[in-house]
Amino acid sequence: MKNKQKALIGFALLSLVTLSCQPKTKEKGSMETETNKEMAYRLPDPKNFDKTHQDKKIELFILKNGPIQAAITNYGARMVGLLVPDKDGREVDVLTGYNNIDDYLKTESYFGCVVGRFGNRIAKGKFTLNGKTYTLATNNGVNHLHGGPEGFCKKVWDAKQIDSSSVEFSYLSKDMEEGYPGNLQVKVVYRLTADRGVEIAYSATTDKPTVLNLTNHNYWNLDGERDTSINDHLLQIFASKYTPVDSTLIPTGELASVEGTPFDFRKPTAIGDRVDADHDQIKYGKGYDHNFVLVPQKVAAGELPLIATVLGPNTGIKMEVLTAEPGIQFYGGNFLTGSQVGKSGQAYVFRSALCLETQHFPDSPNQPKFPTTTLNPGQTYSTRTVYRFPAQ
Repeated sequence: MKNKQKALIGFALLSLVTLSCQPKTKEKGSMETETNKEMAYRLPDPKNFDKTHQDKKIELFILKNGPIQAAITNYGARMVGLLVPDKDGREVDVLTGYNNIDDYLKTESYFGCVVGRFGNRIAKGKFTLNGKTYTLATNNGVNHLHGGPEGFCKKVWDAKQIDSSSVEFSYLSKDMEEGYPGNLQVKVVYRLTADRGVEIAYSATTDKPTVLNLTNHNYWNLDGERDTSINDHLLQIFASKYTPVDSTLIPTGELASVEGTPFDFRKPTAIGDRVDADHDQIKYGKGYDHNFVLVPQKVAAGELPLIATVLGPNTGIKMEVLTAEPGIQFYGGNFLTGSQVGKSGQAYVFRSALCLETQHFPDSPNQPKFPTTTLNPGQTYSTRTVYRFPAQ
């Protein structure tokens, strides 16, 4: 009997030791082994973009050059992700976007795409060219925005990967597509550069006079696309003037000084410092959604001037923007609502990402004092923008 009792006691002690060596179950609400921010960033799988749409094949292209990598799809000629090393050498995805093509197809979004024919707004969807008035779709209240409801963002472009660091997209926009005159042949080339940059080169020709204003609509958060605010980012824009807008965000035609206003970013300034200032222009845009008039700069032939910088304070990632365009639209993510859930499962909430769209000015076809956006037969539209991420 005593031997049996000793055996039972020994078994009980062994059970306690065994249980004590098992991993403890976390309480409800703390089941994750790593937080969302600690998870490694990865580019989407190209298999998730393998689909036929508009009788064309959608693909996702992965580009690499040195420490940066990009994922770019021919649906909307858009950037889906961009991995950049932070101050500690960890890869951070600094672009909003989705992990699969189905989310892009079902969700209204300009994330990362090439917008056209006309980036930004045209008042009341009308403009007159050579004495003829053209009527466009109105998809932003009473105005036309980013080429209309079926603009370039929703097109499947023809694609050709040039090499491991560059890809070319082309698209034929037919005469009167979305109300624009002329058969327009467009080409966009993305190239990762050796100095840690993303170069976007646009070119186009037309067989009838038309208007054209192409840009890229990347949404950036330099602390990572899981981060929920860009208000602590330090922004600098080399602009002494901006174009004030009316309540529908159409320029009034004035070139106003930034001096003494919330729009003075001539020195690096936290975006959130004055984003809720008591200022009519801030109220109209629910924050920043304005075109800045860039100060012309002298550079060597073939070089692009530096026109803006942004710094993510947590990662230490800095972005430099270079272009010869006359303007840049700074948009502070004021219309993000949290309804769009991105690559890491993070909802894109109010002011969680920003856009810096290099461009000609909004509503230029109706503003004779603004730089022209007219493209005629025999001319070639050509412009470049570089987003560069210098080493810390």
